[in-house]
Amino acid sequence: MAAHFDSKHGTVSRPREELYMAFTDLRNFVNMLPEERKQGVTATYDSISATVQGFTMGVKVTRREPYSYMELQDDGAPFKFTVGIHFDAASDPFKTDFHIELDADLNVMMKMMLGSKLKEALDKIVDSLVDVSEGRMPEGFPADMKM
Repeated sequence: MAAHFDSKHGTVSRPREELYMAFTDLRNFVNMLPEERKQGVTATYDSISATVQGFTMGVKVTRREPYSYMELQDDGAPFKFTVGIHFDAASDPFKTDFHIELDADLNVMMKMMLGSKLKEALDKIVDSLVDVSEGRMPEGFPADMKM
């Protein structure tokens, strides 16, 4: 059963070209992780995967529209999903209207169990990116975490 989730929109204090370029190379995400979290994470320009407790899950880029959109699809997940990342122009050319869409093939039970948590996770990603772009540490992140 297809489920669709939209994150909130957030205004990121970076031009959309700059923000898009940070996202387009998935190796950048590994570089942002603290050393103790990098074990079991591998990335290339087009894919990233992590092994946690013997379970490997990853995503791969399936579409790039420079400076406006990226699409990721599951790569070894227990269910099929697609993530759309939007980098839209904001009224200020030095800011980006950022939001995420998630389409997942979830059965009824999984949708009931995970639906609200997935929406919350998407919103938290947006909020955290806005916070970091404005020089604030995202809520819930350890103070000594390097970004």
